[in-house]
Amino acid sequence: MATDQAARDRLKSREIKSLPVTIVVELQVIIGYYRDILIEALNLNAGVDLSVKTDWLSDKYNVMLGAAIRATRQLSNAQMAELVPWREWTLGEVMRHVMSFPEVALRSHSRGNMSTNDMRASDERLKDVTTVETLVPYGDGVRDSIMGFLRSGNTASFDRVVPAHYGGEVTVLELLNIVLSHSAHHLKQVYWHMETNLGVALKEQATEADFEGIATPATLI
Repeated sequence: MATDQAARDRLKSREIKSLPVTIVVELQVIIGYYRDILIEALNLNAGVDLSVKTDWLSDKYNVMLGAAIRATRQLSNAQMAELVPWREWTLGEVMRHVMSFPEVALRSHSRGNMSTNDMRASDERLKDVTTVETLVPYGDGVRDSIMGFLRSGNTASFDRVVPAHYGGEVTVLELLNIVLSHSAHHLKQVYWHMETNLGVALKEQATEADFEGIATPATLI
C-alpha cells in the first residue's frame, strides 16, 4: 500500500495530465502507451510485429479517407458547425481530425516525432478547415500524400523510430497503423451521429469488410 501511495504521490507531483499511466509496483511509472517498455516491464509474452505491409496500409488509408470524404459531402456547413454529443468539438472539427491526424503522423518521418505540440500546431494551421468546401480537397490531399509515401519504397523512412504521443517509441509504419485505427474509430462515431442524430442516410459508407484488420474499440463512444 505504501508503494502504491508513493507512486500516486509521484504522479501528483509531476502534474501528469495525459493517459494512460501504468504503475508497475516498486519498479516504475510509465506515462503513455510505450508498447516495448510495457512488454518488458510487465514480462508480457508478446512480440512486436514490424511487418506491417505498406500495400495493405495504403489500401486501408485509401478506403478510410475516401469514406470520410464521401461522408463530408453528405453534410451541410450548418451541420458541420454543430457540436457533437461526445466531446466539445464541432462535427467539422471531428472530420478535420479524422483527416489531419494521419497527416501529422506522416510528417513524423521527416520531423522525427509526433508530439502534442505538433498536433496543436496542425489544429492551428487548419483552424479554418471545417467546411465541406475546405475539408474535401484537404482530405484528398492527405490521402494522396500518404498513399504516395507508402508506395515510395522508402524503407529507411518506414523503419525510422519516432517518439509519438500515440504509440510511444514506434516506427513510422507502426505509427501510421495506430493512427489509422484512431481515425477509423472517429469515422465510425461520425457514421453513428449522422444516422442517429442527424437523420442522414449514409451513401457509399465504408463496410465492415473495408474496416477489416483495422483495430478499433468495441465501444463506439
